[in-house]
Amino acid sequence: MALGRRRERREERRYGEPVHYRMRQRLMSIGDDFWIETGDGQRAYKVDGKALRLRKTLILEDPGGREVARIQERLLHVKDAMEVEDADGNRIAMIKKALISPLRDRWSVQISGGPDLDVKGNIVEHEYTFTDGRTSVATVSKKWFRIADTYGVEIAPGQDPVPVLAATVALDLMTHDH
Repeated sequence: MALGRRRERREERRYGEPVHYRMRQRLMSIGDDFWIETGDGQRAYKVDGKALRLRKTLILEDPGGREVARIQERLLHVKDAMEVEDADGNRIAMIKKALISPLRDRWSVQISGGPDLDVKGNIVEHEYTFTDGRTSVATVSKKWFRIADTYGVEIAPGQDPVPVLAATVALDLMTHDH
């Protein structure tokens, strides 16, 4: 019994704990700014909605105000799409809606230099999961919070939070009329 628990603790230290973020639901619109907070209420990233642009553009900044990602609507695409670029203009990810999704919302997140992610669940209600085909990378849910208009993002240990959080912001923007 004790040997099994010790092994569990070693596994937890090696792989770490999931990271939790708190986001506001339906409070975001182009021109508005809001903070993505850690599970304990610390400001982790600022989402800066850039107004007066031809296409929807949001900037993801660290707490010091440095740009870490730019989320932009891709024009002239057959299906809904948004691109995430780093501060140097290199593509981090492309978020696209599946052409046919009979029962649930289905989206794909094409990650540059990494495995593509599938997004399945109810995007509008903020109850969905990012998977890399086999394993869960992140889960988005309102069930963790009693505060109205708040939902959480739980990111698996070892995952880069920027593409997941940027994709979550993009999905929110594409599925809600702000």
